Amino acid sequence: MHPLHDIHVAATSIAEFVPAVIEIPRGSKLKYELDKRTGLLMLDRVLYSSVHYPANYGFIPQTHAGDGDPLDILVLMQEPVHPLTIVRARPIGGFCMRDDKGVDDKIISVAIDDPAYAHYNDSGELPPHVLVELRRFFQDYKVLEGKISEVDTLYDRGRALEVITESLDAYKTGASWAKP
Repeated sequence: MHPLHDIHVAATSIAEFVPAVIEIPRGSKLKYELDKRTGLLMLDRVLYSSVHYPANYGFIPQTHAGDGDPLDILVLMQEPVHPLTIVRARPIGGFCMRDDKGVDDKIISVAIDDPAYAHYNDSGELPPHVLVELRRFFQDYKVLEGKISEVDTLYDRGRALEVITESLDAYKTGASWAKP
């Protein structure tokens, strides 16, 4: 089973939840990337900065985002999750990041099976400091590598659902790597 191609995403239920394939557990400094050919995780690097991922981080299967990769998703929940675990995640917002690879949307979500987070429906309901931490992480995590990443304004659940739909459509219409 290939985690990018073989996990179905029902476009009709994305408002309720999407399957999020976790690549990087919350609290980790290890940056894993999905090898699109094999479906395995490859260690890309250990973060240079003294920061760690503030949320479980992964991708939504069967998507193709503006940076040429699957659409990124941050899953807020109480515990770190092992890589390649599928988490049912409710999209509640997001933001657009720009780096050397281009435009890179990050969807913010909550684990619907975690009672501490399941009640959130929009990023505006989160404690403001949580959003500040997420944004700051992506502004800072590449600095010591001599790379720049800019983070645009956060967007709400409605825009997040649009971004997911656009990425699902892009996958279906034929990203070069989208079909095995």
